[in-house]
Amino acid sequence: MAKTSLAGLLFAALLAVGGSALADDGVVRARIDTGVLVGRETDGLDSFKNVPFAAPPVGALRWAPPKPAAGWSGERDAGAFGAACPQEIRRDGRPNGGGYAGPTSEDCLNLNIYAPKGAKGAPVMVWIYGGANIYGANSLPSYDGTAFARDGIVLVEINYRLGPLGFFAHPALTKTAGAGEPLANYGLMDQIAGLAWVKRNIRAFGGDPDNVTVFGESAGGIDILALFASPKAKGLFNKAIVESGGGWFPADTLAKAEAKGVALAQQAGLPADATAAQLRGLPVETLVATRFNPGPMVDGQILPQQPEQAFAKGEVVKAPLVIGSNSFEASLMQGFGIDPKGFMSHVAPPVKVAYAKDAADDVTLAHDIFTDGFMGAPARWLAGHNAERAPTWLYYFSYVRVARRSQLPGANHASEIPYVFDSQATIPYYAAEVQDEDRALAKTMHACWVAFAKTGAPACPPAPAWPAYDASQDQLMEFGQSVGVRQHLRKPLLDAVQAEHEARQGSR
Repeated sequence: MAKTSLAGLLFAALLAVGGSALADDGVVRARIDTGVLVGRETDGLDSFKNVPFAAPPVGALRWAPPKPAAGWSGERDAGAFGAACPQEIRRDGRPNGGGYAGPTSEDCLNLNIYAPKGAKGAPVMVWIYGGANIYGANSLPSYDGTAFARDGIVLVEINYRLGPLGFFAHPALTKTAGAGEPLANYGLMDQIAGLAWVKRNIRAFGGDPDNVTVFGESAGGIDILALFASPKAKGLFNKAIVESGGGWFPADTLAKAEAKGVALAQQAGLPADATAAQLRGLPVETLVATRFNPGPMVDGQILPQQPEQAFAKGEVVKAPLVIGSNSFEASLMQGFGIDPKGFMSHVAPPVKVAYAKDAADDVTLAHDIFTDGFMGAPARWLAGHNAERAPTWLYYFSYVRVARRSQLPGANHASEIPYVFDSQATIPYYAAEVQDEDRALAKTMHACWVAFAKTGAPACPPAPAWPAYDASQDQLMEFGQSVGVRQHLRKPLLDAVQAEHEARQGSR
């Protein structure tokens, strides 16, 4: 065995705690309902990491609603990120599909807080990350909350159970659940528990519990739409931002989800009539290896109905909303192994005709229809319905950073995140490429999100005035190489997609 120097051991120890134990950093304390936290003060900003908001969901608490976190005596260090929830991690050390490279643990229900020093009554933003509900972590560099805290926001980032641990149903679990106990949507339950924690504790960090904006991207956006439709989330947030969250993704019924759960358990080596104890005895590695790709389910408690139906009927939380999508959401096709030719075989002829004249080739045609069908058209549809009861703003993100502009046909899925967080300088593969034009767009977009959290309206000069959405006017804000209000952007195409979707819904 090679000898390791004392200096090397000390360096490894610093890495293990995320570099938080630096001599130049101060410490800051906050008392919450479970005890005293010791965070870090840097450049006039406070941060607290790996703060438990619920009990570890292990043993008998696997596939159970989150229980309150235990208290502690003395002081708890909150200077380093906690583990992410279980998910596939690549053996070569590269980030997985959600941008994360480890470590993971079932004991993962933690959150991070970034706050302005001395804040009192500051607006609060709560981030729910994306990653198909199977990947992700609240500790990614692109989610660095420094810019939000710098601009007067108390930012909270929640971890939640993923994959077969977060969204799972099985007849044995249904049978053993308590009367009226919610089922299946454990990841959503975690998000609700995190929002409830914010309500109880955010004053300790200078935040206003009555001015909470929940925001998320991709699966995080899908989950926020489910929270809109959940009676359990009522009163836990005041405003919302949904980035590339679709809106027409159907949620499984509990019966269908249970059938999938039986199949998963059999794949993991259990019999068709497996008991709850046998399920909870499965190694976490076995569950993650099934690559179960779930999502919110209509369980009758957390989610009583399809989010799409809830928005159509107005049976959702009444809250101001910013919602939008990116210009090349079709970047997801490669990630999910969707063949353009196979995809086009499921596209209705009227939609093909509407798009064909604008597409240079068959692949571009598939990309355009995917982008609008999965994200663009649902976002516009949701904006129209939410605008009937609360102020709503629609956006379209088409910006491609200067260094990659000649290589990409548009703004990839999730590419807006470093602009929303103004975090480009913290991302290793971005930092060396960032140019002044990229920085300027980030300042503008980030300012819009901050303004919405502070005031309920995204007024953010130097961007022009952003009109609230009205379906008859069909105006949105485009964040592209130029930032401006557009009217009826891609209207004939989006109308064709929406008409086909509504026809299919009507035929069911």
